[in-house]
Amino acid sequence: MHVHLVETHILHSDRPFKLESGDTLPCLDIAYETYGNLSPKGDNAILIEHALSGDAHAAFYHAGDKKPGWWDPMIGPGKAFDTNKYFVICTNVLGGCKGTTGPASLNPATGIPYGLAFPPISIRDMVDVQRTLLTQLGIDKLQTIAGGSMGGMQTLQFFCDYSRMAASFICIASALKHSAQQIAFHEVGRRAIMADPRWNEGRYYNDIPPEAGLSVARMIGHITYLSEKLMQEKFGRARKTRHAPNIFRPSFEIEHYLDYQGIAFVRRFDANSYLYITNAIDNFDLITSVSGTGRTRGEGRARGEIEEMRSKKGLVITFTSDWLYPPSQGREIVKFFSALNVRTSYTEIASEHGHDSFLTNTSTQSELIKGFLDSL
Repeated sequence: MHVHLVETHILHSDRPFKLESGDTLPCLDIAYETYGNLSPKGDNAILIEHALSGDAHAAFYHAGDKKPGWWDPMIGPGKAFDTNKYFVICTNVLGGCKGTTGPASLNPATGIPYGLAFPPISIRDMVDVQRTLLTQLGIDKLQTIAGGSMGGMQTLQFFCDYSRMAASFICIASALKHSAQQIAFHEVGRRAIMADPRWNEGRYYNDIPPEAGLSVARMIGHITYLSEKLMQEKFGRARKTRHAPNIFRPSFEIEHYLDYQGIAFVRRFDANSYLYITNAIDNFDLITSVSGTGRTRGEGRARGEIEEMRSKKGLVITFTSDWLYPPSQGREIVKFFSALNVRTSYTEIASEHGHDSFLTNTSTQSELIKGFLDSL
């Protein structure tokens, strides 16, 4: 089997970048990867948006890696996002910790990591950073923007703010805005991080990071990604350890699984990034953003782009067992864009994998996406 290798690139800009909050970042690094080749006309580009814990490495392999990028079953020759046809781009989001400027980046004013001196960010800020990258790459047209979960939110925001660029969008397992329950899960995770003494008000970069708090936050999140049926079938009440030295040490298989997920996460993710990104997700509200009723930097721009949405196309995909972003929220997205005269298709895929279905149930998604892209 031929293994496709890819590298993460960093675009550095010394131009000040103004955020939706009104704050300004004096400079900006944007981590990104590309797959396939840009056509001579520059009209075959696709922008992929990652979820909360993702990064720019969406597909193929880095040299020496045993595992490919997080959406490798979907991106590549002959796959849903066919790199024989399309030039696929994925960036690490603003506020992230895999190359794009975030709380762990050095603050030019102090020479030390930003920590909580990093300004608040929004989903709109994330897509504005991506627009900056596309401009530098000489891309002003996109066949589609696609992503799941938080990636779906970025997809919708980008399509609304820059609809002159995009022919379509593909939004998977996402929402127009968070419900109270969704915000609640994130808040418990943030509290777990901030309650860890090693968090130290975000000043932990020269010391041991708040591993315990971030691990708990990831465990809470991971519970919401799986369905009850899948957890029962996979783990049930099976025990890994029957005679633990402490009755409160993990003994059930599910406890060990969550423990593993938490430990693995802290090795690759920054706790402050988790705080900033989940806050951006919770404050995302596309209806307010597009209507211009909120305090958004791009109010006029979003309203001005509305007419450009007419005759464009969208695809919304949900999963039957996803209780984090249930199908009802997907149908709300369809209703919202249909009212803007975007020809929006909807499919609810039967799956027992819960919210993680957008990462694991790739065969059905692939057929839907191939058909959708062929129809553009």
